[in-house]
Amino acid sequence: PAVTRQDLLTAVIGPARPVANVAVKRVTLPRGCPTGLHLHPCPVVGVLLEGEVLFQLEGGPTQTLHAGDAVYEPADTRVLHFDNVGDGPAVLLACYLLAPDQTELIRLLRK
Repeated sequence: PAVTRQDLLTAVIGPARPVANVAVKRVTLPRGCPTGLHLHPCPVVGVLLEGEVLFQLEGGPTQTLHAGDAVYEPADTRVLHFDNVGDGPAVLLACYLLAPDQTELIRLLRK
């Protein structure tokens, strides 16, 4: 059998940012769990492995992500929703594109 590749997402990381490290995390949200208003100081690219998530960036449309969907959260962009709306846990494989000497992955915000 041949190896196949399916396009899931093309994320434009702009303006250009140096990436020195990629931190890969498995993020599990319990059933009914909202993440709350937050942002990431670095770009984040991920794939939902399990579950169903309501996703919305500030100024963007609301989307429902399903297992197998890819997502991009630009650096310093407010995430209004990344809420588990499924019947069980939601599991995200998140790749944080870190600049040199950067360690902060997420910043929780007040409304």
